[in-house]
Amino acid sequence: MADQARARKVADRIKSLVAEFVEFRLKDERVGFLTITDVRVTGDLQNASVFYTVFGSDAERAATAEALADNRGRIRSHVGKGLGIRLTPTIEFFPDALPEGAAHLEDALAKARARDEELARSSQGAAFAGEADPYKKPEAADEQ
Repeated sequence: MADQARARKVADRIKSLVAEFVEFRLKDERVGFLTITDVRVTGDLQNASVFYTVFGSDAERAATAEALADNRGRIRSHVGKGLGIRLTPTIEFFPDALPEGAAHLEDALAKARARDEELARSSQGAAFAGEADPYKKPEAADEQ
């Protein structure tokens, strides 16, 4: 089993090799605007999970996933030549859920901002129900 530092270096190298191959050498019209976001390698350096995002519609995402699956062997061959280690890891592609999570957070923040603005509008003309300062204060010594 390789140490974690070596696995991290191998993962970073795989990320750059896959990105380079997809950008410069993969001649497939189905590949959309693709970004390789992360690569995770198992401890024994046998399997690599490549996470990616695609900018575009659901049809473009599906076409890109199909193109990556069809060219997985060519990409693995390029990674094997670039890594220079004894065994080339198998490569699996996974769509990254990061954009959907970010969109969900943006929606939640927009709702919170709208509720804050609504609360500020409703409290503009409001007055206190009782006194302005409801807390009891100690009596001064000269009032006795």
